[in-house]
Amino acid sequence: MNESKETRLGTIEVRSDDGENRIAGYAAVFDKLSDNLGGFREKIAPGAFDSVMNDDVRALIDHKSHLILGRTRANTLLLEIDATGLHYRIDPPDTQYAKDLTESIKRGDITQSSFSFWIDEDSWDEDDDGRVVRTIKKFKRLYDVSPVTYPAYPDTTVAARSMEAFKQSVTNTGNVLAEEYYCFTTGRHLQAASSK
Repeated sequence: MNESKETRLGTIEVRSDDGENRIAGYAAVFDKLSDNLGGFREKIAPGAFDSVMNDDVRALIDHKSHLILGRTRANTLLLEIDATGLHYRIDPPDTQYAKDLTESIKRGDITQSSFSFWIDEDSWDEDDDGRVVRTIKKFKRLYDVSPVTYPAYPDTTVAARSMEAFKQSVTNTGNVLAEEYYCFTTGRHLQAASSK
C-alpha cells in the first residue's frame, strides 16, 4: 500500500477562556459516514487515533504551513480522544491572521475543520445498499488539524488506487460491486465489471 497524506472534515468554534480566545472543535467523529469521496464513503473506527496521539501535530489554517496556529510540541495545540471523536483546542498566536480567523469563526463564515493523515490500516466493504464504505481502523501519522473554508478531501489519485485494490478483491471473490465510480483524477466514470 502506498503511503499518502489525506484530509477530512469536522466542526469548529471559538471559546473564551479567561478572556483569551481558544479555537476548538472535532477534527473527526467516530462511526459517522462521510459524504461521497469519489465513489466511496468513509468512517473512522474508535481507536483509530490511538497510535498517533504522540505525533508532533500542527494546527494550520486551510492546511497551509505558513499559517500556523498551534503545535502539540509547543503545548499550543491540545488533542484529546473522547467517545465522540478527535477533539482539539488551539491557543492561537497573537497574529493578524489568527485574529482574522477567530473573527470569521465567530461570524459563522468558517464553521468546519479538517485533518491530514496517513492510514496504517483500513477495510473496504459494501453497505446494505451496495455502496462502498471504507473504514479507517488505524492511522499511521497525524499531520495537522485545520479550520477550513471548504472541506478538504483525500488525494484522488490515492483514493483511486485504494478503490482499485478493493475493486480487484471484489472481482476475485465474485461479489457485486457498485456499478459506477467517478474518478476525479481522470474526470471519467469507471465501470465495475464484476458479477455475482
